[in-house]
Amino acid sequence: MLNTRLARGAVCVSVIVFAAATAACGPTVDLRTGLEIEAISTGWLDAGVVEGKNKIVPAVIFSLKNVSDRKLSTLQVNAIFRRVNSNDEWGDGFRTIAGSGGLAPGAATDSVTINAQLGYTGTDPHAALLSHSQFVDAKVDLFAKYGSGTWARIAEYPIMRQLIEH
Repeated sequence: MLNTRLARGAVCVSVIVFAAATAACGPTVDLRTGLEIEAISTGWLDAGVVEGKNKIVPAVIFSLKNVSDRKLSTLQVNAIFRRVNSNDEWGDGFRTIAGSGGLAPGAATDSVTINAQLGYTGTDPHAALLSHSQFVDAKVDLFAKYGSGTWARIAEYPIMRQLIEH
């Protein structure tokens, strides 16, 4: 009798675990088509004065809209900044866009700003650094993922030669 109860209990636990795993493994969303980037702006942020020199850093400002039919839980974005003449990473920034509550279908995020830590410094005013003879333009690649999924490249933008505000 005890063995029968244990066997039934094991079957019940197995059924519950299987049902939970099946529910969590629904169809995935391709973020390249499931997210729409809205209100995109790029440029250079005034990063203040560092060691007596003015500093500017590349930045991207955007919002995301969930155009899929599924809630995107724990939505994250990673921005990789590069100089246009190099494939080497120059800086990056990471943000959790929507936590465990997720981003519902049709919903959009607030404006998000991500900037690199590295940039240009000089004694010229911040705006004048943009026209310096040794200035090299930059670009940003945006990657996104939700839940325990994999990172998907969703966009690439040039960093405009303009100062932008946070």
